[in-house]
Amino acid sequence: MNLPGIVLCLIGFAATLRAQSVALPWSGHAHDPQHTAVSRVASQPLNRIKWQAPVDLAPQYSGSYLLIHYGPPLITRQNTVLLPVKTGAAGGYKVEARDGGDGSVKWSLTSDYSLPAHNWKPTFGMALTPRNRLCFPAAGGTVRYRDTPDAAAGATGQIAFYGLANYLADTTAFDANVKINTPITSDRYGNLYFGFVVDGATTPALQSGLARLAEDGTGSWISASAAAGNPTGLLAVSKVVHDCAPALSNDHRIVYFAVSAGNFTGGYLVAVDSRTLAPLANVRLKDVMNPANDASLPDDGTASPLVGPDGDVYFGVTGSPFYANNYRGWLLHFDGMLATQKPSGAFGWDSTPSVVKSSLVPSYAGMSKYLLLSKYNHYANNGDGINKVAVLDPNDTQTDVYSGATVMKEVITRAGPTPDHVWIATHPNAVREWCLNTIAVDPFTKSAIVNNEDGKVYRWDFATNTLLQPLTLTAGLGQAYTPTVIGVDGTVYAISNATIFAIGE
Repeated sequence: MNLPGIVLCLIGFAATLRAQSVALPWSGHAHDPQHTAVSRVASQPLNRIKWQAPVDLAPQYSGSYLLIHYGPPLITRQNTVLLPVKTGAAGGYKVEARDGGDGSVKWSLTSDYSLPAHNWKPTFGMALTPRNRLCFPAAGGTVRYRDTPDAAAGATGQIAFYGLANYLADTTAFDANVKINTPITSDRYGNLYFGFVVDGATTPALQSGLARLAEDGTGSWISASAAAGNPTGLLAVSKVVHDCAPALSNDHRIVYFAVSAGNFTGGYLVAVDSRTLAPLANVRLKDVMNPANDASLPDDGTASPLVGPDGDVYFGVTGSPFYANNYRGWLLHFDGMLATQKPSGAFGWDSTPSVVKSSLVPSYAGMSKYLLLSKYNHYANNGDGINKVAVLDPNDTQTDVYSGATVMKEVITRAGPTPDHVWIATHPNAVREWCLNTIAVDPFTKSAIVNNEDGKVYRWDFATNTLLQPLTLTAGLGQAYTPTVIGVDGTVYAISNATIFAIGE
């Protein structure tokens, strides 16, 4: 729908608000340690591509699909864009620092990180600490850092959660047997948290689990099994789920992450003390329609916990069996101590929901102080192919029209605008998927930035439930879900076909 008046209003409002200071830039997965994906500045209108750059120098396609996860760009307070870049066909990574205004390269730094065993290629997930230190995965489960990332030169270093002296004493063994397998999350003090997998003997002896690294390089870890209470039998936990970025409670005292027995097996959502990593709580994750069955936790996705403003915790899973609920999975919902399960969302696969303040959706008349923005596909292979995004009420329910399950109530939804010609002969209403794993929310313009497999990026306006400012990035293709990001000057960032696009006025 053409709404020029609204668009002009948004442009003027955005121009005024972008002058404000940014206390918290886009510093990791889904913006912040709680993974809310809420921007602290208004986004620029989606008028043009300001610059673009590859995030993969050797993309490997599976037919017409690109099944590779790309980490989000991180943005410093001084508007330096920090890009994780895949350099080889099977792996290999570097970090590029680019000027947010024109995309020119400030500096580049290669990582010796290698991927753990995988199917879809996992994310190379970096973190920016409150002291403006960039931290990124390196070999042997170590972390490399670059200080003063806005400058052409800065101090660099390497730290290891099991002790750098131990790493240097047996580098070959650690490089072969220990791999970081999740994005890195920084708390407000600069402490780092990430998952790692161990596939062979090390000294000291390590088991796959979660690591904590303080800024001074001192570290600790807990095994995935111990975090879940050392379960045995069919659900003997062995690892942190690939690409599950740890999330922190609002007071930063609790770390949440998911553990499993392997790809597409059952598992637990766990909570540990952020200072000591002592286990605090765990919950065995169950299928919503078949609660006797364990939910399935895929290593092919990027679902990570979201901590809501009230401390509730949300985590996306697939069903049991994994293709149940038409491959959509479920968005599970718990209180902060994982003791009480609350209403679940009807979609959870490969997605972290975003927080939407209730006042941003004028049509909402419920009691919740915040809502959730969720990917909401209904794949044509078993469904109707009407792929949507949705704003959901986490505390109210409805009967899901597809599965019959009791799920979070839909507040507003929006189907993709582009017909899917692969399915249209058998599914006349099928549309291309929303290509999103985290969705940037702009509270200043009451909108979200949504990326589609049709190769376009859109602004989804919550007030009118319309798609504004469509901008073509590529010809479109099927690809692993991607993040959208809003920079400190309001520039919008979206990934399509192994390329990141900086978008604005």
